[in-house]
Amino acid sequence: MSTWSRAIGTVAATGAACVAYGSLVERRWYRLRRLQLPGVLQAAPGTRLRLLHLSDLHLDPPQQHKVDFVRSLRRQGADLVAVTGDILGGRDAEDAAVDLLASLTSPSVPGVVVLGSNDLFGPVAKGYHHYLLNPDARVTGERLDTPRLIAGLHDHGYRVLRNQAVVLPTRVGPVGLGGIDDPHLEDAVVPDPDAVRPDAAGVVASIGLVHAPYTVALDVLVLAGHRLLLSGHTHGGQVRFPPIGAVVANCDLPLDRIRGASRYGPGPDGDAAWLHVSPGLGTSRYAPFRFACRPEATLLELTT
Repeated sequence: MSTWSRAIGTVAATGAACVAYGSLVERRWYRLRRLQLPGVLQAAPGTRLRLLHLSDLHLDPPQQHKVDFVRSLRRQGADLVAVTGDILGGRDAEDAAVDLLASLTSPSVPGVVVLGSNDLFGPVAKGYHHYLLNPDARVTGERLDTPRLIAGLHDHGYRVLRNQAVVLPTRVGPVGLGGIDDPHLEDAVVPDPDAVRPDAAGVVASIGLVHAPYTVALDVLVLAGHRLLLSGHTHGGQVRFPPIGAVVANCDLPLDRIRGASRYGPGPDGDAAWLHVSPGLGTSRYAPFRFACRPEATLLELTT
């Protein structure tokens, strides 16, 4: 065998090993990341609020491995649960998704949700090259039973925010929240800041949510006065090449800001808000692969 042939064989074998690892191991290798974000709370010094941030479950039952991990998060003792969209992985997953997320809330632990495009429309098969070369293309499938999902979540302590704001009680005091519909959808309407500005009287924190972190939506949330912005959608790039990192953002944020916490702003008061983009817990059924980008949930400890 020639040197050239051996080189081609080595490259092919390495590629096959990476694909097998990404599809069989890493996409199920869930983890919980803990981050502390100072300056979010407006409360007495030493006050802490534990916020569990989940995104992009793409639940396609049974997926028992994912279900078991999410249920285990109840033990983290969160004060507030925030889910930033793409909960559903296909049709007839609404009841399973509600049942799973219901395990995280209680009468003393409220939840808040914004929807992603995959909570309205089922996934559509696309060639893998689309995910790398044209990830921003809007392709929608069959209509899902979104009203069933919303009603079920509401019954279990979640408020689903669609271009609106709410104030929820928590262990450390009332929290103001504003949520914007997924700007990744072609017919999405990004509201004025007033629509997603909660009543600030007496709140200990103001938090904005949107599924896809397009700057047009993030800017509105900052103008509405939110000190923490939560988002998902990017899957952290889903495929990352160390040490380069992600090669696809699937939004207009810089590549180095599509996973984890960073500063975004400044806002009306001149200070930058925190932005946390969750890498998410799932993938589309048509791209069941992650590489150097483990699926994760995040426990954010918000402090003064």
